[in-house]
Amino acid sequence: MFQFQWVWHNMGNTQRKFILAVILQIIHPATALINPKLTELLVDWVVTGVTDPVTGEVVRRMDLLIPLAVAMCLVTAIRTAFGYFMIVCFEQVSQQTVKNIRVKMYQNMQANEMEFFDSYRTGDLMTRMTGDLDMVRHSIAGICRQLLNSLVLFVAALIFFFVTDWLFTLCILIITPVIFMVSNFYSRKIKPMYRGLRERMTELNTAAQENISGNKVIKAFAREDYEISKFDEKNKAYRDTNIFVNLYWMKFFPIMEMAANFLTIVVALVGGLFIINGRLTAGELMAMSSLTWAIAAPMRQLGTLLNDTQRFFASASKIIEIYYQAPTIHTKDNAYQPEKTEGDISFENVTFRFGKSTVLDDVSFHIKPGQTVAFMGATGCGKTTVANLILRFYDVKEGHIRVDGVDVRDWDLKTLRGGIGMATQDVFLFSDTAEGNVCYGVPDMSEEDVVKYAKMADADDFIRHMTEGYDTIIGERGVGLSGGQKQRIALARALAVRPAILILDDTTSAVDMETEKYIQGQLNNLDFPCTKIVIGQRISSVKNADQIFILDHGKIVESGTHSELLKKNGYYREIFNIQNSGMDVQDLQAVGVL
Repeated sequence: MFQFQWVWHNMGNTQRKFILAVILQIIHPATALINPKLTELLVDWVVTGVTDPVTGEVVRRMDLLIPLAVAMCLVTAIRTAFGYFMIVCFEQVSQQTVKNIRVKMYQNMQANEMEFFDSYRTGDLMTRMTGDLDMVRHSIAGICRQLLNSLVLFVAALIFFFVTDWLFTLCILIITPVIFMVSNFYSRKIKPMYRGLRERMTELNTAAQENISGNKVIKAFAREDYEISKFDEKNKAYRDTNIFVNLYWMKFFPIMEMAANFLTIVVALVGGLFIINGRLTAGELMAMSSLTWAIAAPMRQLGTLLNDTQRFFASASKIIEIYYQAPTIHTKDNAYQPEKTEGDISFENVTFRFGKSTVLDDVSFHIKPGQTVAFMGATGCGKTTVANLILRFYDVKEGHIRVDGVDVRDWDLKTLRGGIGMATQDVFLFSDTAEGNVCYGVPDMSEEDVVKYAKMADADDFIRHMTEGYDTIIGERGVGLSGGQKQRIALARALAVRPAILILDDTTSAVDMETEKYIQGQLNNLDFPCTKIVIGQRISSVKNADQIFILDHGKIVESGTHSELLKKNGYYREIFNIQNSGMDVQDLQAVGVL
């Protein structure tokens, strides 16, 4: 099956070690037949003795007692050593294989576009990266090993039995066809159940992830009881599905257990009759009795192995879905890769749809290198989409987006994004130091430059007042910082890469007017050439732009400078009046709006 081929491929350079482990696994259970044979010799030659054909006397070979006992100890020691090295090999292969798969999955997720992350829940992806991968590991180190052990043990025991007495063996195997028919029926029924069980696990993980990420909102609205109740429902659904699957197995377990125990009865009855008839010796019966477990154990383990195998198929299928999820946005062969990005941007009749919803409708504009252009409009009008399309987080199907005269789809993806700095309102900071977050895009940046860009974003002062200054560890998503502080660190991070294009998506929405004015002053006097795209809702954030575009339902409905738009009786004038209601000309001049 494809899942097994996929696992084999991901073993990489441990394939030989896996083959060695398989060989050891074949030898290991086969050696289990040696001691029963030695026991047979011990009973027949030493304990009961053999009849001398000349004198008719029973002769006991006491001289064989110690050699046979030593041989049995040596066989046990060798078998134990084989078992040890076999398990070590299986574990090493399983861990390396899972590591290879996890790296490939993570690389694939990093390479995929935003649409990929829009399609998958975080909890689902985490389940695939953890629980499903652990099931793959268990399939190599556990299922594969146990399956081989059961198979080899079963076949080797049958060969031993057939060599000893074929009729006795047939009597033992009379129940085997029933076992395999029951197992096949169970396997077909249980497969969809394990898929459902895995979905319940995904829902549980998703609920936990959302609650952890949104804990501040939950507490703010005092919805702890509601979220606990919702999580409890998911937890109960997972528990109930687990119980249902296990109870379904319990319907078949008695049949398997009775069949395995039936062997003991057959051995006792048939073996006793064969000894009476002289068909078997006492040693032969003891040897076969001691090997009854070698046939019964695989029968008992069959159900568990089938359960685990179906779990493996369910988990592997989910992993493979991500593993082979090819990104639709990628770098073409011979892609455009200039040494420097100039910052010229043009949208040419761009229409972008997200699902059935049209986000941008036939949008065209041109931004010259070094210009500052602003976008305003109501929520959902397509402002942020403009930024996402320039960065090629999504691809357009209609129209062209060009940077420096070249369609973004023809650019080398890393070069394109490497020339763009972006700071958003919804800031994500890493669990790293303040310095590490500022120099995230340029890891080898000097300490002086880190401070320089922090000062430009007005972040230096509050960073120095933190517990350990720039070495202070910032929690996940900037826990412990105010919204404005997080935005300023994000802005410093964007400036630190000295981008040819700087995108500021509501970057100063959480800072006060004085801080915003300082930041705008710094942005107007950058020591490197930069085209700036400002997405904002404050008039004070956009009024100094060379061109302001007003978006409404995906279309540009107004454009012009601050003074030009004020003369029009449109959206911009309306927002200006709302934000400056009750202020006279001197007040407006004082706050820098006019």
